[in-house]
Amino acid sequence: MKYIIVGLGNFGASLAQKLTEQGNEVIGVDNNMGKVDAFKSKISHTICLDSTDQHTVSGLPLQDTDIVIVAIGEDQGANIMTTAVLKNLKAKRLISRAINPLHETILQAMGVDEIVHPEEETAERWAKKLCMKGVVDSFELSDEFSIVEVAVPQSFIGKTIEEVSIRQRFNLLVLTTIEVKEGKSILGVRRKIQKVQKVATPDTVLLQDHLMVVYGSNRDIRKLIDA
Repeated sequence: MKYIIVGLGNFGASLAQKLTEQGNEVIGVDNNMGKVDAFKSKISHTICLDSTDQHTVSGLPLQDTDIVIVAIGEDQGANIMTTAVLKNLKAKRLISRAINPLHETILQAMGVDEIVHPEEETAERWAKKLCMKGVVDSFELSDEFSIVEVAVPQSFIGKTIEEVSIRQRFNLLVLTTIEVKEGKSILGVRRKIQKVQKVATPDTVLLQDHLMVVYGSNRDIRKLIDA
C-alpha cells in the first residue's frame, strides 16, 4: 500500500513510521525542514513543502497513492486548507484529523472519507486499521490480542455463526454484530450510521450490511481476513 501523511507531529510521524515498518511505501510531508530531516531515515520518503499550496501539492503522486492522511494538529487553518486542496485534487481516499467538534463538522461537510481523533485513538490502532484489509476499526488489548470490527466475508453472508464455524476454523470469538446504514448529518452530508446489535449467539445470522466484532489473536484475525 502507498500512503501520503501530511504533518509530521507526534501522531503523524508515529503513524508514518509504523506503516513504513510494516512494509508500506510512505511519503511523509511537513513544512518544517527540521522534522523532515529528523524522520528521513525512519519513513520511506520525506518531503518539505507547503501543503496549503495547491500548485505545490499537485506535484505529489496522488493518483498512485492509496490513502492520504492529513495529520496536522497544531494549526487548524492549515489542516482545513490542506484537506480542501487534497479534496480538489481528488485524492483516492482522504482521511483528516479533527481537533475539536466544530472542526469535525467542517471536515464532514467537506466530504472527507474518514476522520481521525488522535487524542482518543493511537497510531498503533490506525496502523492496524489501515494495513489489515477488511478491518473497519480495532481495539488493541496487547501486542498479541485485539478486538476488531471486520467486514462480513462474502462467503459468510446469510449464514449463522454456527454454520460458518468461526470458533472452530479461526479460533476467534464473535462478540456482536453492527448494522451499518447510510444517513445524513445535520448539514445534509451523507454518512454511515452504526447500530450495535445484541450479544452474538451461534444462531446469529451474518448479513451483508453488518460488521462482525471479533476477539482473538492478531494472527488468527489475519487468517480470517485472508480467507
